[in-house]
Amino acid sequence: MDAILDSIPQLIKDIEQLEDFKAEKENERQLLESQNQKLRYRLKLLKEAAVKESNEESNMDLVNVEEHAFINLHSILISLFSKAIKTAYPALEDFGKPAVSAGSKFADYQCNASMQICKLLKAKGENVSPNVVAKKLVDCLGQCNIIEKVDVSGQGFINVWLSRNKLRDILQYVLENKLKPKPLTNPQKIIVDFSAPNVAKEMHVGHLRSTIIGESLSRVFEFIGHDVLRINHIGDWGTQFGMLIALLQDKFPNYKTESPPIKDLQQFYKQSKVLFDSDLEFKKRAYDCVVKLQSMSPDHVQAWKLICDVSRKEFQKIYERLNISIIERGESFYQSRMETVVKDLEEKGFLENDDGRKIMWSPESSIPLTVVKSDGGFTYDTSDIATLKQRIEEEKADWIIYVVDAGQSLHFETLKKCAIHSGFLDPSKVRMDFVGFGVVLGEDKKKFKTRSGDTVRLASLLDEGIKRTRDKLVEKGRDKVLTDEELKLAETALAYGCIKYADLCHNRNHDYVFSFDKMLDDKGNTAVYLLYALTRIRSIINNLGTYTQDLNEPISLDHDKEWKLAKTLLRFPEVISKITDDFCLHHLCEYLYDVATTFSEFYDNCYCIEKNPQTGEIVKVFTGRILLCKVTAEYMETGLNLLGISTVSRM
Repeated sequence: MDAILDSIPQLIKDIEQLEDFKAEKENERQLLESQNQKLRYRLKLLKEAAVKESNEESNMDLVNVEEHAFINLHSILISLFSKAIKTAYPALEDFGKPAVSAGSKFADYQCNASMQICKLLKAKGENVSPNVVAKKLVDCLGQCNIIEKVDVSGQGFINVWLSRNKLRDILQYVLENKLKPKPLTNPQKIIVDFSAPNVAKEMHVGHLRSTIIGESLSRVFEFIGHDVLRINHIGDWGTQFGMLIALLQDKFPNYKTESPPIKDLQQFYKQSKVLFDSDLEFKKRAYDCVVKLQSMSPDHVQAWKLICDVSRKEFQKIYERLNISIIERGESFYQSRMETVVKDLEEKGFLENDDGRKIMWSPESSIPLTVVKSDGGFTYDTSDIATLKQRIEEEKADWIIYVVDAGQSLHFETLKKCAIHSGFLDPSKVRMDFVGFGVVLGEDKKKFKTRSGDTVRLASLLDEGIKRTRDKLVEKGRDKVLTDEELKLAETALAYGCIKYADLCHNRNHDYVFSFDKMLDDKGNTAVYLLYALTRIRSIINNLGTYTQDLNEPISLDHDKEWKLAKTLLRFPEVISKITDDFCLHHLCEYLYDVATTFSEFYDNCYCIEKNPQTGEIVKVFTGRILLCKVTAEYMETGLNLLGISTVSRM
């Protein structure tokens, strides 16, 4: 017992030493933990800096959803793979854009650049398999938060899976902030020249394509954020006004004090043309009227203005029906500027005498511009070069787009070359593009005419569209479920929407057959199908009624059909980018049709609202899917608006 008692002090001392050791080790542990935390923090900062640097080098700021949601996934992937190719194979200069496509059976996107790289390497004496090349590209591929994973399959196909969480964030942002691009740092002043009817002549089917394409392109560029000026370069000057003024003086001698009741100006023009061709005295007076108008005789200017006003009112009726916004600036606006241009070209030695005419060549053009006629008068060429100069110098345009039929391509090509040769146009500072289009054909595949062989009046075409649409709606019994106001809105939206869409859904470079039967079909790639699809989506949302379900859940992307719809929606920025490259609006039509058909697949496979089959009461709301419906409606409404197509709440 004494031995035990004697050992207690030593045990206490040992315990105290152990406690001290423990405290010392705890201090060391805490110090190590603190150092570890600092190291982890530094590692986190280094990783973030590395990602930021990589993103900056790759222009990857577009993946920042907080800034905006107009993210071009295709462009980002091309940029990533382009950088990977440069890193992996620096000797392959000017490789171009790698082929990256969506819709692969094996992944969300697929890059097929490996085969092309193998061919280029083989030409340099290096034999490598596409699979090895693909794996090397994947190793060199930069990190990006829109990519979930990447792998290689088959003969060097690189498969890319996108991040569902990231794409959900993008759609969520669109849902909360609407679909809109990031504001441009340097928006451009863009002039779009389209429509351009002639005074004293009615607008006809030939003006349809220029008007519809020009308006839609203007909307696309405005949507992106550019400053767009729509110009209607009407034919309001020339020798034809001598005939019209002479006839006005004969028929309505009191025109200076009483407004002449000219209801059909085209018929008035035809009468003046008949007299001009058959009556020498009338022809002489017509020429005299032209001279007096050009010398700005007050009476003749007043007569000219009266004639222009009658035409202007008729044009405006068409533009209002088609919801076209455009500023009139006719040939008369450039008269004094033509004189300045001619003087300028003469002083610089650009004009040559050709049998009394003054013509202008450029070293690259195959035909000249006729700047002054042998009788001293100006031409369309004079007007167009003066117009171009005015738009560059006075309007300060950065980009000028002419939307005119393909038959005028040579003229505008010559105009551009001569403008560059004369120094009026500097392509490094101002861009000029000619957007041509094909002809509207009848169902007989010939130029669209009336049965009597006359050109189809645009007003008559729109009237016929309204009538046929009303008949179609009545045939489907919609007049019994819609109010008179709803029926009127539906027939107008459908009629004009179908006419526009039937034009825009074709490649603008091609001719197309005009057919009311096809354009009013509610199946296939038509405006009717798209408008019905959008109305259906809205009705799904409206079916919630007073059901107070919390809509703060995330958008659902778990089901394959939900995911397919999300990927389809997010192709929108890529489509808009294509249009700004080639001015072809059928890309947007095809996109909207894809959205509509993909939504139909989603809705057929995924319940959005579950109802009691007996009572019809809502039992369950799949909120994530309702939100997917809402964001789909946002994309469709935006796309249809860019095409100039009005939507309605009920059809």
